[in-house]
Amino acid sequence: MTNSPTPDPARLARLREALLAAQYTADGCLDLLGPTAYAALARSETVPALRATRGGSPLETLVRLFLLQQPVPRAAAEVALPVEDCLADGWLAEDGGEVRATVDVRPYANEVAGLPSADAWVVSDLGCAVGGAGGIGAGDSSGGVARRDLVLGVGGASTTLANLAVRRPVRSALDLGTGSGVQALHAARHAQHVTATDLNARALQFARLTLALSGFDNTETAEGSLFEPVADKRYDLIVSNPPFVISPGSRFVYRDGGMAGDDLCRSIVRGAAAHLEPGGYCQLLANWQHVKGEDWHERLAGWVAGTGLDAWVVQRQVQDIAEYAELWLRDGGDHLGRGADYRARYGEWLDGFEAAGVEGVGFGWITLRAGGAAEPTVRIEEWPHPVEQPLGPHIEEWFARQDFLRAHDDAALLSARYVLAEEVVQEQVGAPGAEDPEHVILRHNRGMRRATKVDTVGAGFVGACDGSLAAGDIVDAIAHLLGEERVVLRDRVPESLRLLTEQGFVAPVAP
Repeated sequence: MTNSPTPDPARLARLREALLAAQYTADGCLDLLGPTAYAALARSETVPALRATRGGSPLETLVRLFLLQQPVPRAAAEVALPVEDCLADGWLAEDGGEVRATVDVRPYANEVAGLPSADAWVVSDLGCAVGGAGGIGAGDSSGGVARRDLVLGVGGASTTLANLAVRRPVRSALDLGTGSGVQALHAARHAQHVTATDLNARALQFARLTLALSGFDNTETAEGSLFEPVADKRYDLIVSNPPFVISPGSRFVYRDGGMAGDDLCRSIVRGAAAHLEPGGYCQLLANWQHVKGEDWHERLAGWVAGTGLDAWVVQRQVQDIAEYAELWLRDGGDHLGRGADYRARYGEWLDGFEAAGVEGVGFGWITLRAGGAAEPTVRIEEWPHPVEQPLGPHIEEWFARQDFLRAHDDAALLSARYVLAEEVVQEQVGAPGAEDPEHVILRHNRGMRRATKVDTVGAGFVGACDGSLAAGDIVDAIAHLLGEERVVLRDRVPESLRLLTEQGFVAPVAP
């Protein structure tokens, strides 16, 4: 394995101690740089951080060396790091009286819902923490590494998936297409054992560096495509930020799946059932095609059909084919090259989409669960609105509510007791001065942050849900107050009660 460190365990431990001693952590860097320079780094802008690190302290030296990838005097580096160890293992290279980093080592707040944040570091290729292959500038290689084999660090997609994952304690987890190991890093905190796979051997080396430098020894790596490296093994959690980009060819291993259209993401969905333990979750980010004359909901339903898995698919964004091509051409740095080459590549993307009848590309989340139901729940929806992060706990609660609804007919629903969820507010909409509102909106400020319109009965019912009375008793009381037939109201309420429960406005009380 070339172009990446090969650390000795003892020397690696000393490096980690040095990083902690200098406070080269996510919190330490934020305190040093301030929010403006820290945010600029996420946009690949380094000038504010360079201005904030002119003092020469050990932390400033490490920020310049690893985050800003500037050479620093060896004497300054020796104050912050065991330089001889770093040179021996390949973290640094020496040039005259200066040393420079050979890889990006980025502090990372390893956050898991329900656990305190922990200090960690993500190791990736230089210039690839953000910005894709375009982050290394024009040309076909960076530091002798072919651009197709580059290993990226932390980006928006990896952070999104980390926030979506269900974080209950589990025996085993699989990070499918691990890249630099971000998802494996999170999983290692709540899984007894983590397997990280990737088609790119360089990615596996970087994942091992990320996990070892961050202090984890409960992980293993396996090389290969999709589920091939894990054969017939099963897991309690599978997470995947796969190379989901729908592109002509396979220029970059980290993003281009190399299959026709959206077949790679479809293959993960279709293959997940064979690798999930009962009750296990598979969660992935995905792109899917919007094909002329085809309902995208039906396309995604077809991916799940016959798997036996419960599924919740959320489309967050749709781009037309021109926007989509431009996004990934910029990611690959093509906009920095010759105009004729850019136009030719752009044409290849559009030719491929037009030949397949693709009008747009959707991006979203897919959560699958081996719930064991004879008739699995499959929900496919579009939700482009802001959500609360981390969303993982709310996703787990959503599937638990599906189990409850599946097990309760209308009579059982009315026999159960419910409580109003936290941070649900009521809004009344109507003309100013009117005696009664035209309609009432319930708005949930947690999780998916949904809103739904209810009638007088629905508003009264939700307001009375404190867990003390069965739903049927509340309905009877409302019928008496409104002068309506009790039986008629009991027949009408279960449909809206199912919706309120599924969307989390009310929660059933355990018997």
